[in-house]
Amino acid sequence: MGLGSLAKQYYKALIIGAGVAVLYSEVLRELAFDWWNNPDYSHGLLLPFVTLYLIWQKKGKLAGSPAAPSKFGLMVMLGSLGLLFAGHLGAEFFISRVSLLLFLGGLVLFFFGWKHLRMVSFPLGLLFLAIPLPAVIFYQLTFPLQLIASQLATFFLETSMVPVLREGNVIVLPNITMEVAEACSGIRSLFSLMTLTILYGYFLEGRTSFRLILIGMTVPLALFTNGLRITGTGILTQYVNPAAAEGFFHSFSGWIVFLIAFALLFVIHRGLHLFKSPERKEDEALAS
Repeated sequence: MGLGSLAKQYYKALIIGAGVAVLYSEVLRELAFDWWNNPDYSHGLLLPFVTLYLIWQKKGKLAGSPAAPSKFGLMVMLGSLGLLFAGHLGAEFFISRVSLLLFLGGLVLFFFGWKHLRMVSFPLGLLFLAIPLPAVIFYQLTFPLQLIASQLATFFLETSMVPVLREGNVIVLPNITMEVAEACSGIRSLFSLMTLTILYGYFLEGRTSFRLILIGMTVPLALFTNGLRITGTGILTQYVNPAAAEGFFHSFSGWIVFLIAFALLFVIHRGLHLFKSPERKEDEALAS
């Protein structure tokens, strides 16, 4: 397929893409509303731009790779529309939103083929992290995280010689009772940290095994740093003033622990490089 035919395929895909934007306008509007108003998924505001940038980076490879359209892509698009319809009938936003990603994948497959789909699979897959989980799954995750966060904070407070009593996700201090609510479960920093870690590994780490280790470490790091955040709140209420743990500190401390978590992730990444074989280190030194 020549460049002219490839250009026609791009134009056709863009026209259908515009139609998709109209068809999914309600889904996109609700998704943008969640990104703007739900702090747990505020990273979704950036991910579409990151996705476009990653695809733009591959423009040379995409343009130089001959298109091999697959009719299976049409089946994927039709199936995605079926999911969109089912999501509307059942008022299930998650299904409707996932159908959009599947439709985009089917669009690429139908017009350009499997090779092109593989080249853009990571950018498209990245968008999945911007889709809010169904409420039933979200709350199944938050409650265990609340308990773990309160257990860690209790341990850290006891280690800091602060009198403390824990009852479930409620931490009782001498002059205040703190509840580890859903917003303090750490799931917000977990989602954001995992997204940032995936991008970090994509750009700065070539070994798949190391990338997977870094992604796996986001869970304990998010839990650990969230426990530190609650501990800091408890220490402030004990030794300074209960009001000192509210307002600005409560919001700002979230950013602090997130930066600490990412700094620890960077240290872990550097530590992983100590386990590289001498031959691989020499190859990377020569390549640089």
